[in-house]
Amino acid sequence: MQKNALHILLADDDEDDRLFFKDAFEEVRVQTDVTFVHDGLQLMEHLKTPDIKIPDILFLDLNMPKKTGKECLKEIKKTEHLKNIIIAIYSTSSSEEDIEDTFIEGANIYIKKPSDFSTLKKIINEVVTLNWHYHTSGLNRDNFLLRLK
Repeated sequence: MQKNALHILLADDDEDDRLFFKDAFEEVRVQTDVTFVHDGLQLMEHLKTPDIKIPDILFLDLNMPKKTGKECLKEIKKTEHLKNIIIAIYSTSSSEEDIEDTFIEGANIYIKKPSDFSTLKKIINEVVTLNWHYHTSGLNRDNFLLRLK
């Protein structure tokens, strides 16, 4: 892991989406270290591993096997050492109910998965750059709310 790099964790069961995401992060201006998990159960096991680096941003798909993104979000926000993770919901759903539910449960950002690479790259760059400012300036991350389409 690079020193001073933002640690990014993506929980998504779709391999194509993970590759798309990885390629987009390779073009982001901010230094990042990206880790991937394939389902909600693997995500929670990873986050509860002793001595892991807690991610600066978790990109969380809602529709995953074994444990849904919503179930993971609730569990993360109830776990003392995890509850302050910035969580960006990263989903194909644009349902207002999903958006509202995830914000109520503590998500900071809602991103509808874009269908093209240039849009994904732009969105990821905006989220990471904004979070980098919070990461390096000591701003209040509790106010970090954003919805991107």
